Amino acid sequence: MEHVHIEDVDEWMGPAALKQPLGRALGASDVAINYYELLPSESFAFGYHRHSDQEEIFIVLSGTVTFETDDGERVVEEGSAIRFEPGVFQQGVNEGTERVRALAIGAPQESGETEIRRDCPSCADRTPQSIEPGDDCLHTVCNVCETKTGNFT
Repeated sequence: MEHVHIEDVDEWMGPAALKQPLGRALGASDVAINYYELLPSESFAFGYHRHSDQEEIFIVLSGTVTFETDDGERVVEEGSAIRFEPGVFQQGVNEGTERVRALAIGAPQESGETEIRRDCPSCADRTPQSIEPGDDCLHTVCNVCETKTGNFT
């Protein structure tokens, strides 16, 4: 049995104010569990994305998250949860004015191929993107024209 306090788990760089990989800290081998805090306009993900092999469940502990999906927007409020099957595009964003606290659970732990799409100003379209390391940050880069589209610390 493993036990951790959330505040003791190291943070990971990304688009959220706070991301802490609880599953990894607990030594989980079959499931990914991440604790998130999103400030207004922040997202769980680097862009509109899907995981080829992983289903995801988001549990909103406080605040409200708006998920963009191919079927339209879904608003998930405090005390609610949403599930995405493997291969389904989605992106959850805090469109409110209060901090969001949430858990994300993914199974299996390895998500398979992750496809990310973001708006590219050079292409004037939402294009496939990659995540690349920078100096003390991560960048999203358009796979079509190689324009840097985002910077995350």
